[in-house]
Amino acid sequence: MKVFKNKVALITGAGHGFGQALSLEAAQRGMKLAIADIDKEALSKTENDIKKIGAKVISIPTDVTEEKDIDAMVKKTMAEYGEINLLINSAGVAIPGPIWELPTRDWEWILHADLMSQVWALKRVIPIMRKQKGHGDILNVASMAGLITSPLMPAYYATKFAVVGMTEAVEYDLQAEEANVGLHVFCPAFVKTDLYHTEEHRPEKYTDKSDPYYASETFKEGQKQAKKDITTGMPLDNVPKIIFKALEDNKFYILTHPGMNPAIVARAENIPSGKGPDLKALAPFMEETHEVEEG
Repeated sequence: MKVFKNKVALITGAGHGFGQALSLEAAQRGMKLAIADIDKEALSKTENDIKKIGAKVISIPTDVTEEKDIDAMVKKTMAEYGEINLLINSAGVAIPGPIWELPTRDWEWILHADLMSQVWALKRVIPIMRKQKGHGDILNVASMAGLITSPLMPAYYATKFAVVGMTEAVEYDLQAEEANVGLHVFCPAFVKTDLYHTEEHRPEKYTDKSDPYYASETFKEGQKQAKKDITTGMPLDNVPKIIFKALEDNKFYILTHPGMNPAIVARAENIPSGKGPDLKALAPFMEETHEVEEG
């Protein structure tokens, strides 16, 4: 996408983190916005900030773990604007914990929030974009956790690898159809978002306060580590320009931390030889996760 002015952007997770920052950047570039989030108060703040910039915006309270909410979100956007030129699937959660302790409901929550929300959005928006005149772009927010792995967060890695793989496969399908729709996948390492506040947005259907897991040391340590990882990450302010420049340049993979590139290459090179994960080999790369990509 080379021109953003007067184009329509639909952005999920717009109340916080990447979604909020990208919504404001889109507004600065003259786009018309449809923003969605489960946190109505935060969504309202983003809406007001966009209006201060002078951009047109509608806010749509949305629980992305519900397909009916995604359906309503897309329909409301189309009713307001009649087109969608840029879809940013930013909504998601992060859940730490080893697979032998993590409750099934936590797996269901992260699979619905981080993966199925994007599936449901793509299912509805791609047909719309294919019928429109002009080019459409879709950005799926994944993570460096969709390209390499490390300990303690198997559920998060499972969903992010799924997002990367799904996005790659859909891009092939769109190329085969010669559709005028471009896919992109954003794979950041640690950034100063508020992702460590995931628990504050846990829907009731995934909640069981009587489960002893949520009072366990495993759970408490996971939350503590998540906060440390996020609050010591690169500044969020760097991200919008990285992403919009990548959209202008039609980059498929969008990365933020060049210090992790050798780990990505090393993982790929290990696969044909059958060599598996090596915690000691990974450690040096994890120290690079706060370096910021220039330009």
